[in-house]
Amino acid sequence: MKICFLGSGALGSAIGGALSEAGADVTLIDPWQAHVDAMNRDGLTLREGGIDRKVKVKAATSADGIGPVDLVIVLVKSFHTREAVERARAIIGPDTAVMSLQNGLGHEEIIAEVVGREHVLAGKTYKGGVQLAAGHVIAGIKGKETIIGELDGRITERVTRIADAFNRAGLAVTVSGNIMGTMWDKLLINVATGALAGITRLPYGGLYAVGEVKACALAAVAEGMAVAAAASVKISYADPEGPWIKASEGLPPEFKTSLLQSLEKGSRTEIDFINGSVVRWGEKCGVPTPVNRTLVACVKGIEHWMQHYNAKT
Repeated sequence: MKICFLGSGALGSAIGGALSEAGADVTLIDPWQAHVDAMNRDGLTLREGGIDRKVKVKAATSADGIGPVDLVIVLVKSFHTREAVERARAIIGPDTAVMSLQNGLGHEEIIAEVVGREHVLAGKTYKGGVQLAAGHVIAGIKGKETIIGELDGRITERVTRIADAFNRAGLAVTVSGNIMGTMWDKLLINVATGALAGITRLPYGGLYAVGEVKACALAAVAEGMAVAAAASVKISYADPEGPWIKASEGLPPEFKTSLLQSLEKGSRTEIDFINGSVVRWGEKCGVPTPVNRTLVACVKGIEHWMQHYNAKT
């Protein structure tokens, strides 16, 4: 199977490296020139269980010259989705599947607007990664589930073939007939901790030590669950405690959410695709979402401060 990753930071490199190691024809596309050069020159260094190993991969800074592929996996930052897919049109042939493994909701609609809904698959992953240096990542993929599926819930030959390729690489992928429910399950986990960690600057150890933070998190998740119910989305959780507990499961106290990591780097966050998704869907369904609306406002305020005031202080 010929696979391209759009966005090959820590997670894209970790998954792409495992697929390449298992024999898939993988190209990792990423704008970071030093990262691409290091992988092409020395191979990708994957660290698992404290042990480094080299994996031979192909890497590029653009889709130029690659030609049509079987599968495009989108892992760019949410706000770069449209631009990344538009620039990758040359690798999207008549039978190419384009699958987002990004956090949050809304990417599939953007991708469909660019390439057509018939090309789009959806997925959610609990795998992770940490970028140590150019060409060097920690791969948090062992035993971490990935769920993929067709938007209409059908179990098709193409989605089964993709799952088989992942599973041969030891990547633990299952096919879901309720991918929207799966996506909402993951969204609620992100809603529980992402914005609150960013606003408070607390890693998980601190985040879970403050009762008021937990109360706010549960209220945000409860709003999301109410929106999902109004939209007739079948989720796995019966109460807001479930996503709150799941969010930190198996993670060390010093772990930081991706939203907090973005703010610490002075980068734009994906808040519009996480808590912002709850707000947008709530508006469509007529469900009030004041807690999530407030969390979005706070994160947007921090982003504005970073852009306009941080350099002056």
